[in-house]
Amino acid sequence: MKRFYKEASSAPSEGGHGVLLDGRPVRTPARALLIAPTAALAQAIAGEWQAQGETIDPASMPLMRMVATAIDRIPPNRAAVEADLMAFASADLLCYRATAPSNLVERQSRHWQPVLDWAALRLDAALLVTQELMQIEQPPQALAALQRRLEALDALELVAVHTVTVSTASLLLGLAVLEGELDARAAFEAGQTDELYGLEVWGEDEQARARLDTLAGEIAAAERLLFLMRQP
Repeated sequence: MKRFYKEASSAPSEGGHGVLLDGRPVRTPARALLIAPTAALAQAIAGEWQAQGETIDPASMPLMRMVATAIDRIPPNRAAVEADLMAFASADLLCYRATAPSNLVERQSRHWQPVLDWAALRLDAALLVTQELMQIEQPPQALAALQRRLEALDALELVAVHTVTVSTASLLLGLAVLEGELDARAAFEAGQTDELYGLEVWGEDEQARARLDTLAGEIAAAERLLFLMRQP
């Protein structure tokens, strides 16, 4: 779609802060008003619109996309989103360790074990770890604790956690970013430990690197969303 406006801005609106294009409010794909909870987040979304060239590229507006998702898709589908996240928890990446080579084993432990320890201590979710290929059954009480944590999230927080979780195959990493236990870079390196190790061993691959860059960008955008929604 070609750019159809000159100026993007933000302004207080009922329920939060809206984004305006030449004074007209931005709406979500489902035609709801795009309302951010903070001025900082609305200003950042307006910045995404203002940065567009002659053609609008939705992929370059992750904040807009995540807020629209929280408005349009979470309320009617929240149970399904939570179920999707709990499926990741039941087979969390951090719980499945390599047996060799030794430097990969060490790297997985260095990136993953602190997050598992944090989840056990802070979330009351002590997940089991295995070196077997078959999926193991996680303790029901640990999964119940994770479910309760998801139920306590608002829609934007849930979108951010879902973004990180899908990008890393780990709900624990998604929650660690939410809680500030890990920054985006650390979460990316933990989630892509095996892939980054493979590039080091076998050499760079253009397609693999492009995919990793995309995932890193998604995680960074989720972290920024969380930061902005906690500002004035």
